[in-house]
Amino acid sequence: METAKIKELVSRMTLEEKASLCSGLDFWHTKGVERLGIPSEMVSDGPHGLRKQDDKADHLGINDSIQAVCFPAGCATASSFNRELVTKLGETLGEECQAENVSTILGPAMNIKRSPLCGRNFEYYSEDPLVSTEMAGALVHGVQSKHIGTSPKHFMANNQEYHRLTSSSEMDERTMREIYLASFEGMVKKEKPWTIMNAYNKLNGTYLCENKEMLTDVLRREWGFDGYVMTDWGAMNDRVEALKAGCNLEMPSCEGATDAEIVAAVQDGTLDESVLDKSCEEYLNVIFKYEENRDKNAVFQREKDH
Repeated sequence: METAKIKELVSRMTLEEKASLCSGLDFWHTKGVERLGIPSEMVSDGPHGLRKQDDKADHLGINDSIQAVCFPAGCATASSFNRELVTKLGETLGEECQAENVSTILGPAMNIKRSPLCGRNFEYYSEDPLVSTEMAGALVHGVQSKHIGTSPKHFMANNQEYHRLTSSSEMDERTMREIYLASFEGMVKKEKPWTIMNAYNKLNGTYLCENKEMLTDVLRREWGFDGYVMTDWGAMNDRVEALKAGCNLEMPSCEGATDAEIVAAVQDGTLDESVLDKSCEEYLNVIFKYEENRDKNAVFQREKDH
């Protein structure tokens, strides 16, 4: 959808409707606004392939998941050093998402491996930022060639399990630029991922979901990212400050609690409504990118099935 049309759509939304787009509907779905034709969409995990659970399932996998191909994890695919192979893997994942009406696959995971005790090392690509950004970029390219979004994660410096939700990664500018940001930079600039998932941890004392330097100054202004930023599941700290910093979507559902905080902040003047409008525009740009290609995906699936 054209930028002007998205701006016009946002102008027709109530304050409450705009705030509602800033958090999830449930564990795996985004919210829609039915009266304006804004759809609710599904996102799903993908460390070993597509992991789509039914509506009652949670992130622990207690309930059933759909049957899907189990592909090698990031640690294995990166060891191939084969961009073409990983691109093909991405294309295949994109086709599986098409078949299951999943708009965005939550990956690739591309933090730098720094500790052997990190529980997410199996899905992270490498200790080396060049290997990480090149291999992750190949996967993003493959998935998005099928009109399915990706959400590279966890942005950034979330490299340990100990106090993973609250720890602060302390580093100087050179370390940040040459190691941790370098893992994401080439991928973002070249492949233009539809979304980015930020991390649980703090960076030099500031939670990543509230880190304007990373989410706005670096990601958007320096690298040209034009999609939306979502939290890791349960990573939100201060919703209003996160919105100001450039975090568009809180996942999963907040059951309306932080939506109300956004509304109250606009009403009392602590949040400029133009910040909320801009966030909604960035979010809707991705939502309608998927919607406009949904028919193409359906035709592809019918042809493949026959």
